[in-house]
Amino acid sequence: MSCGVAFVVGSPRSGSTLLARMIGSHSAVYGRPEPHLLTPLAHLGYFDNVDKAPYDHVLAAESTRQFVEDLPAGEQDYVDALRAYSDLLYERMLSTRPGKQVFLDKTPAYALVLDFIARIYPDARFVVLTRHPLAVFSSYAESFFDGDYQAAHDYNPITERYVPAIAGFLRNSGLPLCHVVYEKLVADPEAELARVFDYLGLPNEEDAVDYGEHGHVEKGLGDPIGVARHKRPSTDSMHKWAAEVAADPAREALCRNIIARLDPADLQTWGHPLDTIWQPLEEISGKPQRKPRKWDRYSVERRAIVMLRRRVQASRGLRKLMSTARLGLDVLLRD
Repeated sequence: MSCGVAFVVGSPRSGSTLLARMIGSHSAVYGRPEPHLLTPLAHLGYFDNVDKAPYDHVLAAESTRQFVEDLPAGEQDYVDALRAYSDLLYERMLSTRPGKQVFLDKTPAYALVLDFIARIYPDARFVVLTRHPLAVFSSYAESFFDGDYQAAHDYNPITERYVPAIAGFLRNSGLPLCHVVYEKLVADPEAELARVFDYLGLPNEEDAVDYGEHGHVEKGLGDPIGVARHKRPSTDSMHKWAAEVAADPAREALCRNIIARLDPADLQTWGHPLDTIWQPLEEISGKPQRKPRKWDRYSVERRAIVMLRRRVQASRGLRKLMSTARLGLDVLLRD
């Protein structure tokens, strides 16, 4: 593995924090939630651009491309330089934990730039986690939008963004990946975790399943609440989404539209084929009572962020239009 790096790849609300804590309970692994070291590198302009920057990103991208063209090995030299940057940071962070051999990076946003990351780290290990697409969406809506599924979808259609991206990576990357399905992980955590450790080239440590006994003290982004309710994987929330969706016909209609927009081949790759994807919902009878929502510091902070983002949502279209117009002018006026 390059620099002893491993990645947990998964969408938001897919159980990636749970899986990362289990893997991070191994004596040879050190992980921090969502360092986001690679997402900025993916949008420096050479591989992909940003919509807004405090510098002329159009000019910078063009200049970088011209510079890279004249390097001895061209693009490969640029890729090596990006890897050197993150390698140094991974190595230095790993050095703060004597005895650790592998740095585990769990950043859900990486799932949207997987081709870039695979180019930078072709020899790393990728543990790819998938969960029922509607469980992902339901958790997102319940966690950050107080159960307003339409508002959640309008703000970020995460299911339609992440399912194709991760499914395409699983099918087309050509890398030796380890695919973990969340429902199988919580149903038989010992066997699934042993399979992951084998893929990582690490001896199996059975007690890593009991991640809550390993005293994880983590700094960074991510969801520190849900996973902290248990000390080991639990099936309690495996089909919670079905109860939430069954409680409201409008939610069900939206969810059916979401699934209809997904490629059945992607669902098959994801581990939840179309012919069985509605089975948990069909097994729900009656309309469940929603439990009172528990408020904590994390929940308040996340909801405050969402409310602030909603306030600027109305002006986003104008900003995007202005950005597009500026891009066109930049291109037209460039010498």
